[in-house]
Amino acid sequence: MKIEFIKAKLSDIEDMQSLVQPEVESGVILVRSSDEIATNIRSYILAKNGDELVGFCALHIHAASLAEIRSLIVKESYRSQGVGANLISKALDEARFFNIQKVLTLTYRQSFFEKLGFVEIPKESIPEHKIWADCIKCKHFPICNEVSLIKTI
Repeated sequence: MKIEFIKAKLSDIEDMQSLVQPEVESGVILVRSSDEIATNIRSYILAKNGDELVGFCALHIHAASLAEIRSLIVKESYRSQGVGANLISKALDEARFFNIQKVLTLTYRQSFFEKLGFVEIPKESIPEHKIWADCIKCKHFPICNEVSLIKTI
């Protein structure tokens, strides 16, 4: 298996939407419209095995010192093979390129992120604009079961 990690293109949106759909339906990943993905296409990093999209995540910049890992998804048959960890590593490299000091995530997979050096923080410490821009769209809002974690880089 030779996984390639590349930046997303607008032509990848349909495959991205198909891959993430089951997790969106279950409420694990926040729904994002094709237009929203297009607007933020530069944020996305893809994992591809040849022409097959096997995973992706986004690095969303909130401020000069804070970014967020969003929409991490790995195709079921590729899980536990390092694809997710490599996607996060690529996103963290990009954060370093932009001199971002902290990267946060909201997740149901706390132990996965802790293995990568993220530590839990109180949700109250997350910037309010994040809550009102994203969380309000979640089907679980305002009862959030996700764990908030942060990594200083």
